[in-house]
Amino acid sequence: MRRGAITRDSVLKTLTEYDALGRDAFLAKYGFGVARSYVLVHEGREYDSKAVAGVAHQGDQGRALTPGEFSGGKDHAVAWLKRAGFQVKAIKNPDWARDEIILACHLVMGNNWKGLDAQDSRVAELSELLQMLPIHAEAERNEKFRNANGVARKTFDIATRHPAYLGKPTNGGALDVAVLNEFLARPQEMTEAARLIRHGLAAGELQGLAPTEDEEFDDYSAPEGRLLLRWHRARERNKNLRTKKITSVLQRGGRLACEACGFDFERVYGDRGAGYIECHHVLPLHVAGEGTTKLSDLALICANCHRMIHRRSPWPTPEELRVSIEQKHAADRRAADFMAGPRRASDEQMLNP
Repeated sequence: MRRGAITRDSVLKTLTEYDALGRDAFLAKYGFGVARSYVLVHEGREYDSKAVAGVAHQGDQGRALTPGEFSGGKDHAVAWLKRAGFQVKAIKNPDWARDEIILACHLVMGNNWKGLDAQDSRVAELSELLQMLPIHAEAERNEKFRNANGVARKTFDIATRHPAYLGKPTNGGALDVAVLNEFLARPQEMTEAARLIRHGLAAGELQGLAPTEDEEFDDYSAPEGRLLLRWHRARERNKNLRTKKITSVLQRGGRLACEACGFDFERVYGDRGAGYIECHHVLPLHVAGEGTTKLSDLALICANCHRMIHRRSPWPTPEELRVSIEQKHAADRRAADFMAGPRRASDEQMLNP
């Protein structure tokens, strides 16, 4: 059976059966539970999307999928139903992303670390801004997505986790605490991160940036948020800057080797690797600002070292990563020498009993 190969007609027939049996009987007949994350919307009615997607296979492929054969999320049921031309919407709103909490935390900091009411004009302004952030897809949002009430609750989640707050904290999450601690430890940098997110939205710089491979490490690798990381990586991929940096290195008699580990693509891969190396902005965007990039702000590094630099905050410079690599190699050599000592003694004993 080919999962997801369903047609619009099979979905419509499934909806007809759903209406005829009623929700409870339909779900019981096919062994599905009540939808928890997404519902299919058709002609003003809502249907359990996973159950509908699973049963629709019956019309096209002879039998319905069981609940354990697929997920009801956006990778399976949601994607299949959308591909068949149906509207699917989220039942509950997605968790707050780091970028959103940065903006909320900045607002709370400006209010002397006190929460704000839903009627506050600053809450209304932030609510509108959060709805513009290109983080959560429309299908993941419901009609209450980041409304004033939700934003106000988040400000209290943050405020009641402040060390100076003596009462009982509200139901915030670990990410609220993490971002709060970043603001307390580095207020200027985090304030700049909030300003850059706002600026990037106003200038249209953030809306068209696609997610990067680094986002799998988000929430602990990018304290400034995923949008600024996308922006940072987009600047690193600027072909003109990369070409100018490579040209400047070659004109000074240098070679295109990683500044951290020394890897040379041409030496390893021959002609296929000639002229290839990645370009890295040494300073994160929220530290460097969005001004003109100088060649001295850039470093040439291999893909592995680039990923290791971005993997965990604070980002090491290529020089700091080089030192770390050398220290690791030295430690490995010492360990090898230590283990070789007893072996040498044993060999000598065998030769000279």
